[in-house]
Amino acid sequence: MTTSKAGAESGPTPGAESGPESRTELGFQSGSESRTELGFQSGSESGPTSGSGSGEFDLGALLADRGAERYELHGRYLNPQLPRMLHTIGFDKVYERAEGAHFFDADGNDYLDMLAGFGVMGLGRHHPVVRKALHDVLDASLADLTRFDCQPLPGLLAERLLAHSPHLDRVFFGSSGTEAVETALKFARYATGRPRVLYCAHAFHGLTTGSLSVNGEDGFRDGFAPLLPDTAVPLGDLDALARELKKGDVAALIVEPIQGKGVHESPPGYLRAAQELLHRHKALLIADEVQTGLGRTGDFYAYQHEEGVEPDLVCVAKALSGGYVPVSATLGKDWIFKKVYSSMDRVLVHSASFGANAQAMAAGLAVLSVMEHEETVANARAMGERLKSRLTAMVDTYELLADVRGRGLMIGIEFGRPGSLKLRGRWTMLQAARKGLFAQMVVVPLLQRHRILTQVSGDHLEVIKLIPPLVVDERDVDRFVDAFTAVMDDAHSGGGLMWDFGKTLVKQAVANR
Repeated sequence: MTTSKAGAESGPTPGAESGPESRTELGFQSGSESRTELGFQSGSESGPTSGSGSGEFDLGALLADRGAERYELHGRYLNPQLPRMLHTIGFDKVYERAEGAHFFDADGNDYLDMLAGFGVMGLGRHHPVVRKALHDVLDASLADLTRFDCQPLPGLLAERLLAHSPHLDRVFFGSSGTEAVETALKFARYATGRPRVLYCAHAFHGLTTGSLSVNGEDGFRDGFAPLLPDTAVPLGDLDALARELKKGDVAALIVEPIQGKGVHESPPGYLRAAQELLHRHKALLIADEVQTGLGRTGDFYAYQHEEGVEPDLVCVAKALSGGYVPVSATLGKDWIFKKVYSSMDRVLVHSASFGANAQAMAAGLAVLSVMEHEETVANARAMGERLKSRLTAMVDTYELLADVRGRGLMIGIEFGRPGSLKLRGRWTMLQAARKGLFAQMVVVPLLQRHRILTQVSGDHLEVIKLIPPLVVDERDVDRFVDAFTAVMDDAHSGGGLMWDFGKTLVKQAVANR
């Protein structure tokens, strides 16, 4: 693992050195050399500010005073079911700090992160270059979000993003993946003059109303109708796509090159053939790269694995943030943008309150710089091949292990019905209570015994999805494989703590019916 010590022994927090001799590519001077671990000064030593005096805010003191109430506060004021669920499965940990691909608790124990905040932490946590860029942009005191000027950072970030997608011409910046998808849906409808968007069964494109209309999971859609009149087609089914296109009202097909739910990859040749069908019927191809983009699958975009695929609109988010400032981008062809923004009367026909803010743009520029200089795409490809090959070799050894699939550092591990009578009986018991419980049974000991954070790939799925930070190294990969092997050994032994915990999950599933 890249970090072996916690607390005082680990030295200064990465990125804290922000004196005048240090610069990022943005060219901003960092201001004062003094920083707290939280990245700001407090108290009278920071000099007079408009917020000084009795109204002064001290975040460090607030966290020290109230941080231990984290689960109680969440249960009282936010989602009441989240702390309940975390307590039930033993995920109610208290992480003190994080660095790269690792968390640390108060005792200095490290936890390997194989979840990356559902893909947000592409560079891991607290990358020093991204931290430095954010210090710099704050210290620059830019006249940000005036709404009636053109700041340089959005143009610079758009230029860098488009360099990785040369068939596209323009960018709209928002704040989240679902906002990027909403933008693509609106632009496709307006540019084509058609109302309907096709999506793939089991897709996940976000949870706002427009994005929910192209969400392929009923569990997310139930109770939120009416939605937009969009239509699902099976992933990889060109005949189904052609039938819908013949109706003449389709604006676009939106597709994840690798679906996040279950980690299902589009069949070879599907994206290219779908693109040709769509263009023949004057419809557009939208690639949702919110999770798969920016190196996750071993190329900058996942659609680039297939030669000749050039989507009309591409959605990115998550990893572009560097793990700090929410940001998304919808990239598209020039004619689409010019049709949406066709006159000065329509200059603000689609906008976002926090879109293209300076902090988000600085984070995005820093992320792309790190990706280039640290070759994170190549690392994702190499570490993904190492991880997938070692896991695939285990399929013939463990009867509960059905499949290993994916690309780069987006890998799905699927479990299936065993052949032996003893294991089959226990598997059937779990399936009768609730599909997906066995995968959850694997996730829990990975955290409790081996200090590795993973999660199931979706509700009612016997699939674990591995999407670690793109900076993991060989030791991280081998640590996961060794831990997973130990958990599989326990599961196949026919007893042990794992199956005892399964009984707890069964009781919980039955009680929630």
